Amino acid sequence: QVQLVESGGGLVQAGGSLRLSCAASGRTFSRYAMAWFRQTPGKEREFVAGISWSGGSTYYADSVKGRYTISRTDSKNTVFLQMNSLIPEDTAVYYCACDRGSGLTVREGSYEYWGQGTQVTVSS
Repeated sequence: QVQLVESGGGLVQAGGSLRLSCAASGRTFSRYAMAWFRQTPGKEREFVAGISWSGGSTYYADSVKGRYTISRTDSKNTVFLQMNSLIPEDTAVYYCACDRGSGLTVREGSYEYWGQGTQVTVSS
């Protein structure tokens, strides 16, 4: 059974940092692209950052570029999202996702498995 479990969310002041983790199990995740999405109430889930199967390619939404860093350690089946210089607009539930294949994409429909989400709240 494939499972993704996020952790690391919480409440932080604007300008602060958080590091999200996604622990994966149930498949060989080193073969698949991984990504982080986020969602706020009343809005569609949006792509935040993605990383290719090898870790050699990353891609970021314009809204987080230069502030967020995605990385992975396949030996531990874990994906991270380092979030710096947080702003109130970053407040959302953050989801980890595993792609159906190895290619990196921003399309939500391309991702087959999802975690339960972790809340990130940035206060002003």
